[in-house]
Amino acid sequence: MGPSAPQRSAPPTEAPDEGATVDLSLAVGGGGVEQPVAAGPVPRRVSSAGVMIAALLALLGFTLVVQFKSTSTDPTVAVTRQEDLVRILYDLNSREVRLRQDIATLEESQRQLRSGQQGRQAALEEATRRADELGILAGTLPATGPGLSVRFEAGEKPTSAARVLDAVQELRGAGAEAMQISGGDRATVRIIASTFFLDGDGGSLVVDGRRLTGPYTITVIGDPATMRTALNIPGGVVASVTGDGGKLIVEDREAAEVSALHAPIKLEHARPVS
Repeated sequence: MGPSAPQRSAPPTEAPDEGATVDLSLAVGGGGVEQPVAAGPVPRRVSSAGVMIAALLALLGFTLVVQFKSTSTDPTVAVTRQEDLVRILYDLNSREVRLRQDIATLEESQRQLRSGQQGRQAALEEATRRADELGILAGTLPATGPGLSVRFEAGEKPTSAARVLDAVQELRGAGAEAMQISGGDRATVRIIASTFFLDGDGGSLVVDGRRLTGPYTITVIGDPATMRTALNIPGGVVASVTGDGGKLIVEDREAAEVSALHAPIKLEHARPVS
């Protein structure tokens, strides 16, 4: 046998470094594609719902600011006199009291109508009562009850139709149920919702087309204390008539009588339904 060939020793194998990293992005093989490396945090995408909510909040804030400015700079409230504010407040309180009374009356009527065997009689009485009330309001029926006598005495200038109309409106606002106006010649006219007042010749007053001469007296049925207060509020009818140089004399009546009647309106197109 010949000399044996020298054996080559394998190069020493180095132990793999556990801390070493392999950059897989640089490896090519099997059709691999190089992956991009993110440079920083990805920004969040704003949704359409978030944009809409922000727009609505901005619009709401703008509306509140505009409303606050318009309320704080309202010229109507700024120029309103204290007497007018008191008058408005009193009218509102009076209307509230009357409405509450009407509600209570209607609820009582409803209860009676639903009470069974008494329902028919209650319905008949209610219909009769409503017919009488409508007749008084329309001026086709006379009326009597507690109320006031309001007398206008002119000063240097005659009593104007505007002052008489102001008194009528104040009395209505205070709950007047029936009224009539009489002149110095004792001519009397029933006052209803459609009654109009005009200044006539020689200081006279035209009411519903009828001429009256002074002094004028309004007879009204209603709560005397409430109506008297309405006439005497600051800046009201009594103050206006006194400022014109005249005098307004208000007297209580335990049984005021409104006897003048208004001719019923002739209907041309409406017919009752049977």
